[in-house]
Amino acid sequence: GIKDSILGIGTISKLDARIQQKREEQRRRRASGALAQRRAQSEERKQESEPKLASRILQCCAWNGGVFWLSLFLFYRVFIPLLQTLTATIIGDPSLHGDVWSWLEFILTSVFSALWVLPLFVLSKIVNAIWFQDIADLAFEVSGRKAQPFPSVSKIIADMLFNLLLQALFLIQGMIVSLFPIDVIGQMISLLHMSLLYSLYCFEYRWFNHGVEMHQRLSNIERNWPYYFGFGLPMAMLTALPSSYIISGCLFSILFPLFIISANEAKTPVKLYHFQLRLFSLVVLISNKLFHKTVHLQSSLTASASCERLPSPHASPARQRPPPAQ
Repeated sequence: GIKDSILGIGTISKLDARIQQKREEQRRRRASGALAQRRAQSEERKQESEPKLASRILQCCAWNGGVFWLSLFLFYRVFIPLLQTLTATIIGDPSLHGDVWSWLEFILTSVFSALWVLPLFVLSKIVNAIWFQDIADLAFEVSGRKAQPFPSVSKIIADMLFNLLLQALFLIQGMIVSLFPIDVIGQMISLLHMSLLYSLYCFEYRWFNHGVEMHQRLSNIERNWPYYFGFGLPMAMLTALPSSYIISGCLFSILFPLFIISANEAKTPVKLYHFQLRLFSLVVLISNKLFHKTVHLQSSLTASASCERLPSPHASPARQRPPPAQ
């Protein structure tokens, strides 16, 4: 797993050439007549305007590292220390400066977080989601296989919502086990959780294109957990180094596109391990309970609303009039 995750990154330089070669082969097969040639030319122009794999990865690195991470570094490591030194020089009295600076630092960091970090963090999530999907689609194109569609749009939405709920609960489970009284054991179990979760993140694009549903993805990870633990271990260790959650998120967004490529190029083991590690069983149970309750509540509300709109088969007492007297 570790070998595939690291060596797969080295194929990035060759993937754009392989994608171009695949497109050339498809274009030659289609261009048999005059009309087909015109269509091939229009497709060629369209493909030239599409993003390249290397450029998408560079955009992710430039956005998350050059804009987001650099802005945090400049604010906290350059601007705040310079301003602290300047105010200390102006005020002079150390005790008075300490009181003034504590309030000033709190106000500046709060304003910076509210007006810059939070909006940029939300925007980064949206932009990264689009770019990550582009990278996964371009990497999958190299395989020459067509993506397997899900049976319906409703099933895709249900799969995505269930997936988000399960991953959030598994992340919470990993944070809880890190509080184990023996610190070394707690940290190792938490690292195992994060490694498997990152492997699920990376392989999810590949499995989705293959039409693999959520329960099959989790079964793959639990039955081959040593491989997927090794695959996600480098990213789990690197993202655990920063103490700040924001900086760790930036580092994850820089590394994640590289590991999407590795997951797409990886040769996952066919032979299953004898010991299945059922770490996802609890969160799957909770997710099923929450998801089914939500769906049942939504269907009940929809049914009750439709019943209110339908006319009652019985006349209301207010509308019943007594028969006329004979």
